[in-house]
Amino acid sequence: MSKPPKFHSLATKFSVFTATLVLWITAAQVLFHTSQEYYSVQEHVYLSILLLIFAVLLARFTSRVFVRPLVVLKRGMASVVQGRLEPVRISPTHDEIEILGDSFNRMIAALAESRREVREHQEQLERKIRERTQALEKATRRAEAASRAKSEFLANMSHELRTPMNGILGMIDIVLDSPLTDAQREELATAKDCSFSLLGLLNAILDLSKIEAGKLELESIRFPIRPLLDDCLKSVLPRTRQKRLDLLSELSPDVPDYLLGDPLRLRQILINLLGNAVKFTDRGSVKLSLTSRRLPDQQRAELHFAIADTGVGIPKQKVYAIFDEFTQVDGSTTRKYGGTGLGLSITRKLVELHGGRIHVESEPGRGSVFHVLLDLPVAGPVPAEAAPNTAETVAHPHQPARILIAEDNPVNQKVAAVLLGKRGYQTTVVNHGREAIDALEHAEFDLVLMDLQMPVLDGIEATKLIRQDARWHDLPIIALTAHAMQGDRERCLAAGMNEYVPKPVQPPVLLATVRKCLAGSLAGETKSLRA
Repeated sequence: MSKPPKFHSLATKFSVFTATLVLWITAAQVLFHTSQEYYSVQEHVYLSILLLIFAVLLARFTSRVFVRPLVVLKRGMASVVQGRLEPVRISPTHDEIEILGDSFNRMIAALAESRREVREHQEQLERKIRERTQALEKATRRAEAASRAKSEFLANMSHELRTPMNGILGMIDIVLDSPLTDAQREELATAKDCSFSLLGLLNAILDLSKIEAGKLELESIRFPIRPLLDDCLKSVLPRTRQKRLDLLSELSPDVPDYLLGDPLRLRQILINLLGNAVKFTDRGSVKLSLTSRRLPDQQRAELHFAIADTGVGIPKQKVYAIFDEFTQVDGSTTRKYGGTGLGLSITRKLVELHGGRIHVESEPGRGSVFHVLLDLPVAGPVPAEAAPNTAETVAHPHQPARILIAEDNPVNQKVAAVLLGKRGYQTTVVNHGREAIDALEHAEFDLVLMDLQMPVLDGIEATKLIRQDARWHDLPIIALTAHAMQGDRERCLAAGMNEYVPKPVQPPVLLATVRKCLAGSLAGETKSLRA
């Protein structure tokens, strides 16, 4: 092991040097005055010049001894500042400068080690990020695949359940139109109510899935608010009469007549809350109130809906849980009142989809009040000149109208044929899209009812082929399908269909749609003849 270099401080060096210099000048002066009997100015000048030259030389020597190592050290520091962590060259001065240089080199070595560790950690972190990213991508792909599978399952479930339910409800309607005893009619009405309850459950599950998948989009159309509230109250009126409850309503006079929004989803919110209030109220009343406040821009209104009941109420610890999926206050609630616990969950999600808020005030044994706050644009009434002229009627030159039914399910074929036949329409039934095109080639029809999911050729492809032929360019086509997921309607209209009627078919809806399409087709023919 080598010995450490001998240490000489700068202070020591400078003191020795100064003392030596003073002693030398003193000795020179003493010797000079001793050897000379007179004082010569000229010699004094020469001596001064000599001392000056000596001082300059001494300064250069001092700079070489002391300053150069500092300059070298400074260059090393500048190199470190620029990011080059390399050891600094140190002059072997055996003093504080050398010690400072050694310390600086140790600092550089520590920084280099730290940088190496940081780089290793960074590489490790980047590797973990890549691994996590790859894992996240795999998880995302799995989630997307699961979502697609869920959507496909829901679409298939919707189709498979709606198709037989369409047959059940259709056959019940057909039988109800025939002579029956009172007991038979009551039994069939009960069966129909049960079918609609099952349909309501199916719709609730599909709505919840659409909302969670982000596929439920709100419409923005102009609608009157007062008739909508009347429809909501009428929907629960039979049940309130059955339970002998008072059904009340209160509408503030400052509520706008017309709003812009989605009346279907607003009606769904209110009917869910009214139905929930009636279900859990055995005596007393259910009341729907609506107040309004114009926002500062006067273009929007904040609507405050309040649905109050005098029912069983909700314990405080259960208030927030009632808005969760498949949740009710307790098991006895399900046994006594029924239901799946989906209604309030869907209601909350629909309110939030509107950008609104919902909360409840309740006390066990004294009832509940559900508050819904929505912010909707205000709309004016339709100008008289823009309103459609409903007084005009177009006489059909061919009576009765001829309707082609493309449907692969025998029960649904019979339901549609009987329903339309009783209203005086002539019907022809085919089993798939190819047969529908063949039927159009051999006979004239005024309208086509087209199912979507059929063998050989489905309704979408059949419609596209029909629209490619100029003869059938204006032929009304109505999608009559059990597909009721988000986007099905748009897909049908994009293929060239005129209207969309989901299954289970409600006879009034189907008949109104058929009349609308036939009237529109004949109006177009009349305009062409006049032109």
